[in-house]
Amino acid sequence: MKHISILIPEGDCSITHIEGTQQILSMVNTFLESKDRDPLFVIELVGLNKDTVIKKKFYTIHHDKLISDIQKTDLIIIPALQGNDMEKAVELNQPYVSWLLAQHRGGAEIASLCLGSFLLASTGLLSNKQCTTHWSAANDFKKMFPDVDLVPDKILIDANGIYSSGGALSFSNLLLYLIEKYAGRDIAVLAAKTFMIDIDRDRQSPFIIFKAQKDHEDESILKAQNFIEKNYSEKLSVDDLASMFALGRRNLERRFKKATSNTVVEYIQRVKIEAAKISLESSQHNVSEVMYKVGYNDTKAFRSTFKKITGLSPVQYRSKFRQKVG
Repeated sequence: MKHISILIPEGDCSITHIEGTQQILSMVNTFLESKDRDPLFVIELVGLNKDTVIKKKFYTIHHDKLISDIQKTDLIIIPALQGNDMEKAVELNQPYVSWLLAQHRGGAEIASLCLGSFLLASTGLLSNKQCTTHWSAANDFKKMFPDVDLVPDKILIDANGIYSSGGALSFSNLLLYLIEKYAGRDIAVLAAKTFMIDIDRDRQSPFIIFKAQKDHEDESILKAQNFIEKNYSEKLSVDDLASMFALGRRNLERRFKKATSNTVVEYIQRVKIEAAKISLESSQHNVSEVMYKVGYNDTKAFRSTFKKITGLSPVQYRSKFRQKVG
């Protein structure tokens, strides 16, 4: 039997992650019993206090155990923290850190769901390791935990038993991964069919909306960002931008990367592709017309860059996200 501890964070957190995890893993036991196999999981909600009140006091979660009651567990699942201030949310949950570290030293694996990655990273266990989180929080995460190798386009990452999943409902993909690891592929497939989860989905890329990092104090770089965003339909080069803002090329590239976490070329590409995505979703323009509108004249280069950023071809992207008429 594997002991699963679903941690209940202080402050606001995702009820969906708590209930969904408990329901899916409990169903695994049912599947196993139907196949004359022993149940696998003992699932408990654990917290710092007897009850946790969340969602502006609309809900109260009753814990099965306090963390002080649990000497050893096999897997700890951290649901998403919620709120506008992740630093405050992490600080509120610091009492969990020593327990998480002690359990990890005792052999426990740990999985963070979506913004639960912020609490997991605060333990130091992700230092120099890969991690993912919701794509919209990538800039904030990088600022708070620069020593973590964040891979925000991934749906899930297994860093030697320290797991993380991407945004929102993609937590179900991490659960399927864990079910397959612990119970076998057949049970994971059965869970996927029962809960209608797209098994083996591995990227957030098609869903990412480029969110420029402008929370910095480099005025020249901010002006360069604004210029790129207003003139994405033009042919833009690093040399032209450096000359325009009276900066040497190497100085511009160094400061741009430091301020935005993107190289100048990456930033230009992402702005252009974001504009292309919007056009593919909402306009009647064909792919070539969209390509020209965002400043590309090389079909191969446009398609290659588009797929690198979104994980889909322009045609696949339009088919997936095109606004339906009628």
